[in-house]
Amino acid sequence: MPSRIPPLAITAYTATSALGRGRRAHVEALRDRRTGLRDNDFTAAPLACAIGRVDGLEAQPLPAEFAEHDSRNNRLAWLGLGADGFLDAARAAIDRHGASRVALLVGTSTASIGSTEQAHLALEDGRFAPAFASPALHTPHSLGLFLEHVLGTRGPCSTIATACSSSAKIFAQGERLIRLGIVDAAILAGVDTLCGSVLFGFNALELVAPEACRPFDVARRGISIGEAAGFALLERDGAGAPRLLGYGESSDAHHMSTPHPHGLGARLALADAFARAGVGAHEVDYVNLHGTATVKNDEVEAALLADSFPPTTRASSTKGWTGHTLGAAGILEAVITLLAIEHGFVPGTLNTDTRDPLCDARLALANEERAVRVALSNSFGFGGNNCTLAFGCAA
Repeated sequence: MPSRIPPLAITAYTATSALGRGRRAHVEALRDRRTGLRDNDFTAAPLACAIGRVDGLEAQPLPAEFAEHDSRNNRLAWLGLGADGFLDAARAAIDRHGASRVALLVGTSTASIGSTEQAHLALEDGRFAPAFASPALHTPHSLGLFLEHVLGTRGPCSTIATACSSSAKIFAQGERLIRLGIVDAAILAGVDTLCGSVLFGFNALELVAPEACRPFDVARRGISIGEAAGFALLERDGAGAPRLLGYGESSDAHHMSTPHPHGLGARLALADAFARAGVGAHEVDYVNLHGTATVKNDEVEAALLADSFPPTTRASSTKGWTGHTLGAAGILEAVITLLAIEHGFVPGTLNTDTRDPLCDARLALANEERAVRVALSNSFGFGGNNCTLAFGCAA
């Protein structure tokens, strides 16, 4: 088992999703039980499903100095950077520590593949049209290149693309870089936008529900796909800031798209998160579940919840609000977990009426007002890429 690690301060954090821009918009939507999901109006070809779409991205190109990076994904990143003063906080951290002492770690599963799709649909004499000719767009590291240009960081810059766990794992990578003395701070970014290949690809796998997703419901029929941008700033110290207490990562490699039937990888990630955080299951007030509303994911995670936590633990999936934001899901749900700690409430599980028999009363359906001191966020991705994050209230 890993050793306990010193907690790190999360000195700034924000999210932009179908619920709105910034922390306040998310808290208000969660408290009002107002979903961001709507009927699919994104794809030109018909696809009956619900999506979590951020409005206005098509009409807001990047500023001229960043034109070579212009894509839907980077536009969402730019929009999200400005929420809650995060861009100013990130630049202030770079000034404090020095550009070479700040890491930039990004999580995304699609990067700017939407622009590559558009480029292939608008070929000119078999070549990409000038509007799509920038090499910076057609790479998995598109998001990192763009944010490095915006922020001016000169420390380690990497992209993690492990499907749905991508932007949870950047918390773990940031902690290691700081603990090992390689950097003094880490800017974490998770961004994924809607695109045709993702929507139709998941539909081809028969994983997309025709209506808004219903996590852990006995009649659940699959996921609703969304888009989001989330950011966090990790530093050693920060008065009044919530803490990253620990994390656990695993890769069970059981199947390309199906979790291990006994959740072995998920259980290992949970155990390692407990060990690094130095907490036990009885100390956890809230668990933000991965809860995709697919049959197998929810089945495995429900068993993990029942086997690992006392009856007093509260848990929920928040994908009924935002949809499954893929590579951005980890950091979006980390932000929601931090909001639960900050505001003292447990968001329920939206759209779910009848719990699957594998679930029990630990799964909160309605919102609950209660103190949340220690909370977990699960992100379990394709290929068995699992990550559990442990957060705590300000020291």
